[in-house]
Amino acid sequence: MFGFRPDGRRVKDIDPVVRITPYLMPMRCDAQVFLQHKADYELMARYIAKKGAEGEKITFMQIIIAAFVRTVSQHPEINRYILNKQFFSRNNCTVSFTMLKDPTDPNAGETAVKIKYDLTDTIFDVRDRMNKVIEASRGVENQNFVDKLVRLLFAMPGLPTAIVGLVRLLDRYGLCPGALLDELPFHTSMYITNNASIGLHHVNHHIYNFGSTSLFFGMGTLERVAVVEKGVTRMKRFLPIGITADERVCSGAHYAEFFGTMSYLLNHPEELEVPPENIRFDPKCEYHVPKVKKAEDVAAVEKIA
Repeated sequence: MFGFRPDGRRVKDIDPVVRITPYLMPMRCDAQVFLQHKADYELMARYIAKKGAEGEKITFMQIIIAAFVRTVSQHPEINRYILNKQFFSRNNCTVSFTMLKDPTDPNAGETAVKIKYDLTDTIFDVRDRMNKVIEASRGVENQNFVDKLVRLLFAMPGLPTAIVGLVRLLDRYGLCPGALLDELPFHTSMYITNNASIGLHHVNHHIYNFGSTSLFFGMGTLERVAVVEKGVTRMKRFLPIGITADERVCSGAHYAEFFGTMSYLLNHPEELEVPPENIRFDPKCEYHVPKVKKAEDVAAVEKIA
């Protein structure tokens, strides 16, 4: 309300052509645009193997998320969202995804998680944050906030419709409690799905009208494409990614810069091992998230104490 929300601040200095788009396309589903990207699987696989030999376990999904976080640090315009036809800049950088409770048993069910990142995070910080949240959510017996909330909603007929409607109304006017927005996975900078982990092709997933996410990344199974390298034709492996974006959030030029930077980082993941030299924030939207403490670091501190 009045330009302030628990998860962001209203942005007024918007190009008029961009600013009018929420009035022409009121809902996120009106403004979805679909992109396809083929990441160099072989390049990333070599990097992962190299890090593995050094004792650092890295996954493809962690590289993609780390590249996204780093790109947001250089292009804050992409970390904006639209609610009630108004533009807001997030005071956080978050990524949500749905995970299996038990990766060996699809009948064990799923859960949605959201992770907050600091824009100084390296790929190792991204990995540590992800591992901590995933480990805490594994197992049918481990119920996070979303699991408990959904169970509560279905405890009484008609309750889901009433509660979701109330949250939508409060969210529209910036009155939804910050503690609730911190937990809801649909209020996020990006939602990502790893279809490759369950043997499915990449998808261009829809963007939810509920919440505030403006980007959805869908990873898929490997593709082999004929390429010509040094005059020789061969079959090369690529990791396809379907990207769905809310075109209203910023100009096409900003999107081009964003995807250009992210594409570069996916081809040079070693640059994600060190923090960025500089970070750009939207005015009055600077934010920081404490680093994850590793178990061995905690043990060392306790030993000294």
